[in-house]
Amino acid sequence: MDINFSSFSPELLFSMISGKLSAAISRRLYRVFRREGIEMTPEQWTVMYYLWSRDGVTQQELCNLTFKDKPSMTRLIDNLEKLSCVERIPSKSDRRINIIKLTDKGRSLEPVTRPIVMGVIGEALATLSQEDIEVACRVLVCIFDNLRNSLEVNE
Repeated sequence: MDINFSSFSPELLFSMISGKLSAAISRRLYRVFRREGIEMTPEQWTVMYYLWSRDGVTQQELCNLTFKDKPSMTRLIDNLEKLSCVERIPSKSDRRINIIKLTDKGRSLEPVTRPIVMGVIGEALATLSQEDIEVACRVLVCIFDNLRNSLEVNE
């Protein structure tokens, strides 16, 4: 498919999709967490988010869910362990694999942090109509699916 880039700036589109938006949301979320006394980064929150819905997964599963590489995920889990939010439990079937489990402290952070994250997302979407949000979601999901599919084919 040929795309006519003359009607918009591909550089602006790429910079928005590739990082500016994510960085702005992360920066805002980080500041709100700090203001509320929550010792967690937005990246760590993302890992916790997946654990809240699927506790007891392998590090590789977390990599796949978050699109993080293994070294980055190891660092995130190390730091979450230092915060007493998660623990590594050796797999019974394969000692080389650790199962990542929430601690009581980790579970207790969900009802505290989820409203904060939803509030920041609400700020980001405040001036958009419901229709604009729905269109943006469909477009971003489509872009993500296109790239995910091409990554899976080329790996």
